Amino acid sequence: MRQELRPPGTALDPAELAALDAHWRAANYLSAGQIYLLANPLLTEPLRPEHVKPRLLGHWGTTPGLNLIHTHLNRVITARDLDALCVWGPGHGGPAVLANSWLEGSYTETYPDVTRDAAGMARLFRQFSFPGGVPSHVAPETPGSIHEGGELGYSLAHAYGAALDNPGLLVACVIGDGEAETGPLAASWHSNKFLSPVHDGAVLPILHLNGYKIANPAVLARLPRAELDELLRGLGHDPLYVEGDEPAQVHQSMARAMDEALDRIALIRHDARRLGAEAAPRPRWPMIVLRTPKGWTGPARRDGLPVEGTWRAHQIPLDDVRDNPAHLRQLEEWLRSYRPEELFDGRGRPSAQVLSRVPAGPRRLGANPHANGGLLLRSLPLPPPADCAVPVDAPGTTLHAPTAVLGAYLDRLMARTAERRDFRLFGADETASNRLQEVYRATAKAWQEEILDVDEHLAGDGRVMEVLSEHLCQGWLEGYLLTGRHGLFSSYEAFVHIVDSMTNQHIKWLRTARRLPWRRPLASLNYLLTSHVWRQDHNGFSHQDPGFVDHVFNKSPEVVRVYLPPDANTLLAVADHVLRSRDYVNVVVAGKHPCFDWLDLDAARSHCERGAGIWEWAGSEDDGREPDAVLACAGDVPTQEALAAADLLHRHLPELALRVVNVVDLARLLPAGRHPHGMTDRDYDGLFPPGRPVIFAYHGYPWLIHRLTYSRANHDQLHVRGYVEEGTTTTPFDMVVRNDMDRYRLAMDVIDRVPGLATRAAHVRQRMHDVRYRHHGWIREHGTDLPEVAGWRWGRDRAG
Repeated sequence: MRQELRPPGTALDPAELAALDAHWRAANYLSAGQIYLLANPLLTEPLRPEHVKPRLLGHWGTTPGLNLIHTHLNRVITARDLDALCVWGPGHGGPAVLANSWLEGSYTETYPDVTRDAAGMARLFRQFSFPGGVPSHVAPETPGSIHEGGELGYSLAHAYGAALDNPGLLVACVIGDGEAETGPLAASWHSNKFLSPVHDGAVLPILHLNGYKIANPAVLARLPRAELDELLRGLGHDPLYVEGDEPAQVHQSMARAMDEALDRIALIRHDARRLGAEAAPRPRWPMIVLRTPKGWTGPARRDGLPVEGTWRAHQIPLDDVRDNPAHLRQLEEWLRSYRPEELFDGRGRPSAQVLSRVPAGPRRLGANPHANGGLLLRSLPLPPPADCAVPVDAPGTTLHAPTAVLGAYLDRLMARTAERRDFRLFGADETASNRLQEVYRATAKAWQEEILDVDEHLAGDGRVMEVLSEHLCQGWLEGYLLTGRHGLFSSYEAFVHIVDSMTNQHIKWLRTARRLPWRRPLASLNYLLTSHVWRQDHNGFSHQDPGFVDHVFNKSPEVVRVYLPPDANTLLAVADHVLRSRDYVNVVVAGKHPCFDWLDLDAARSHCERGAGIWEWAGSEDDGREPDAVLACAGDVPTQEALAAADLLHRHLPELALRVVNVVDLARLLPAGRHPHGMTDRDYDGLFPPGRPVIFAYHGYPWLIHRLTYSRANHDQLHVRGYVEEGTTTTPFDMVVRNDMDRYRLAMDVIDRVPGLATRAAHVRQRMHDVRYRHHGWIREHGTDLPEVAGWRWGRDRAG
């Protein structure tokens, strides 16, 4: 029930103060109990060694501060009827969030066997960091969470992503002082320059300074107050300070800070929505700086050494409890200091006082539907790919830039989602560079700072998110997806590695969430990797790295998918598929420069459905013969080089039976038992007949193809060409020559590996070698590729 709001600055009355303190003490008791207790959850008998877990795991130090924040969020949510979510950044805060979820009842609703009584409390305690139980971090198993506690540095980016296009939502974000030292978090403070007070929700950062990390002082906690204040104000925030170690005083101070912050947020929203997105200036959003002792209310000392307020409180304040009677007594004194007999009735149920400020229903932090975004997810109104498809009358005779064609498709999607605002495009200052700029017809780039006359495509209500930080783009997108929306992350291929560890964690989150029946499916995290290795000839070696695909293929096969469309229409078909998909991480690698159109849209769709297939029009099996060799390819440039090699062989060795196989779904190469998209051995052998040499031109590092196919019958006949770390600033064709993936090398590989052909076709092989030699001199003299390379088109009747 909505409570009467107190006038700003008014102190908590004694009853409210007592209720908040009771809830906080109950949460602290439950948190410590999870770390230590195996039995005797209500301390109804003296604590004995067998009541304590044999292995003590978990982290106490940050927990009391998180419990304080949760307690006070409950108060303002109830008083103001707020739609609120909290992102818990401190990596080891699991006991606190689990305790509060159990207190409010959302945990029992999610896991009915963990009842809100003594028996359920015993299960809550036992399962924590215990075999077959739950992790010590805030994790997918935790109701109300959208942030894995191991994702150190990403909490604030996740919070802002959750607030985008959620105009009624408040997202509180607790930032640990250790987390605040990371690069991603340091950049995340700038997210306030992209948050629209008109169209988006509000983020309330709460910087929790408890002084220490696992072993060292925290930087921001040691800054002089004036310097910290200058830093936060310089980043565009308006900080409110709460500090102390006396509970009643801290409760009063926290209540005042929360009320003042929320009053300011309400005023910002009111004024901005009255003025409109284009007229409203960027606000200075409030934030809270909470400074409390690490391990607050826990043991003050252990074995004569200080614990509370030091790094010794980070993990287990009292160890060796089963075997050390002094530590066992100290643990019992600590737990009894919370006075559990006042907080829980004889059956272990929380008292009415403890629950008096806890919200009801979906207003509870553990039950807010935004934290289980699949509950809110709607299918995208995707435009028909045919609206943007390019005509292909014959393979390899026209050229289009695949990502430019995709840009037209995304423009239509942006227009279709203009009212509902549940799709955004994210990228590190590269939307136009990656040829997706047609989206600016439907929307602009989000921007809350000053806009100059020379600026283009900036607006307060824009839905393209650009900032030169891959960490922020990834974090924003993850928060956006986890709260029930859709998006696409476009990145230069070489620089997506910056978010390798974020990708790891999101894949782990999805893998775990898929196993939880109460977690509803989310829109997939979709990467478009472009400006790729083979067309970074102008930027050079630093921009040439196709290894993100290798990284992703190490992860859970039920979650990861990798697509390498060879042309524009295939990219459209892949995009239509991945934007419809749920609970995957999809990696799509496609070029932004003009490349040949091989397939019309119908053929592209069929090819994508197969994932890998024979391009009959490119081979020479018309007379029913089995192939003498297979030329395989995956990726746009490898496809061009493989087809150019096939063209050479058709003209110079017409008697050779050649098969061309293109792979668009890379997981198809895996055995069916190792990936849901994998092929059976029968299907694989049908494409790549045993005993026949397979020359494979691959977009990335060649050993990945060997990894995917090592168990196949024909693996000893597989020879893969790809990127082998040979790069520089050079011509486009020289890039493939340097890495031995050019058409002439591929043709030579076929000649070398078809039995008897090396002798019969020695003269042809010599011609191929001579062209490669001539290439080196030509590019150094002319600065361009050979005319026969630059002017090549598909067709067997062309001169070689």
